[in-house]
Amino acid sequence: MIQNPILRGFNPDPCICRAGDDYYIATSTFEWFPGVQIHHSKDLKNWRLLTRPLSRQSQLNMLGNPNSGGIWAPALSYHDGLFYLIYTDVKTWAVDEVFKDTHNYLVTAKNIEGPWSEPIYLNSSGFDPSLFHDDDGRKWFLNMVWDHRKGKNQFGGILLQEYSVTEQKLVGDIKNIFKGTELGVTEASHIYKVNDYYYLMTAEGGTSYEHAVTLARSKTLEGPYEVHPDNPLLTAWHHPDLPIQKSGHASWVQTPTDEWYLAHLCGRPLETRGRCNLGRETGIQKLRWDDDGWPRLATGGNYPQQEVPESSLTEHKFEPEATVEEFDSGELSVHWQTLRIPANNDWLKLDARPSHLRIHGQESLISRHTQSLIARRLQSHYAEAETCVEFSPESFQQMAGLAAYYDTGHWVYLCISQDETTGKSLNIMSYDARRYEEALDTPIALGDTTQIYLKVAFQHDTFQFYYATEKDKWQTIGKAYDAGLLSDDYCNGLSFTGTFI
Repeated sequence: MIQNPILRGFNPDPCICRAGDDYYIATSTFEWFPGVQIHHSKDLKNWRLLTRPLSRQSQLNMLGNPNSGGIWAPALSYHDGLFYLIYTDVKTWAVDEVFKDTHNYLVTAKNIEGPWSEPIYLNSSGFDPSLFHDDDGRKWFLNMVWDHRKGKNQFGGILLQEYSVTEQKLVGDIKNIFKGTELGVTEASHIYKVNDYYYLMTAEGGTSYEHAVTLARSKTLEGPYEVHPDNPLLTAWHHPDLPIQKSGHASWVQTPTDEWYLAHLCGRPLETRGRCNLGRETGIQKLRWDDDGWPRLATGGNYPQQEVPESSLTEHKFEPEATVEEFDSGELSVHWQTLRIPANNDWLKLDARPSHLRIHGQESLISRHTQSLIARRLQSHYAEAETCVEFSPESFQQMAGLAAYYDTGHWVYLCISQDETTGKSLNIMSYDARRYEEALDTPIALGDTTQIYLKVAFQHDTFQFYYATEKDKWQTIGKAYDAGLLSDDYCNGLSFTGTFI
């Protein structure tokens, strides 16, 4: 059986794509650099993080982007030996603001691992774009349209326009082909052609617990589209006790053995309909096609399963991932990301000292410009992360350490700094909805200790920091924190990512 979620930790908005015997899923990365995560599988069961294609600032310049701006809902496709990646760089958005500045681009590559081209600008009328390759060779661009006007549905429908490969731009008339169903919040459109029908898949209901997958079809590309008789195709909304929740935003793939699978967004709350500190993840469901020409979940019903029947493809396991990063390969592991800016030699060095990472400080943890921070996703409710730091601060404004980070307004930071009374010392800073606190009234003096060991341990709904001046002789520091404070749900829908360490 396939165990859900297949992509654990912050991996939302999956777009699944097949190229020969290989399967790829692209997911959103928002303000984290490089942009777009691409996972690889041979059997739809075992997956590995392979690459991030938007690795140059000429492809993705996020300096100053808001929290949860940047990359929304990338769409990956493969046609005639070329990979196409459509993505949005969101510059302005907020639930309480009228406009959204959402710029849509296209990059291409012959190899999934690159090099990827410079971006082609497409439009800025909305987000969640995708590209459909029709049988006749024509290509069609879709995105939801954002309508800011008073009295209008802000999710104004799905736009369709032709993309010209030779002119490298959108051409012809723009047509609104689908206004959505009563579920509302219509976005994340993909078109597929199966036999005589065009199938239009959208996400509806919003990206939280009401999330759903809607499917419609038409004999013509421009519609009109009739909605699936059992709409929605997938949702967990009426099943609050399921371990897999928030199911929606999907795409599908067909295997050479004519098996169909639906990759979809999901979340694992800490408690029933509670907070999802791991962020929005990716699950998969098997489909069947019925005599009426509509697909349905192979397991019956329309709710997500934690265990899913595997395909008849030959199982292909990958080597286990390393659990320790020694910083000795000359480049960062693919699991590391930075905030908004590339990891370059201006502030991060791997060759200054063998088996060490050297970071030069820049701006604070609340900056939306140049933070000196590298991080990786939290992927389990039970996890530990530790590191050894050598740092000699000369001022209270200099600090380095280990952070449990959600966004610029929500983090907890175990840091070494300098204090006029205690000298080199250790304390915990926290920022909760922009409320700043320090855990200790008096920082812990570290004296002339060179190597300081720092650790954070997640135990389901709490996390605790530790420190040591001798290896493995851990002491707790500060209180245990609520893990749910590092979640979309706690941030009142103002962020869409997940916990990073």
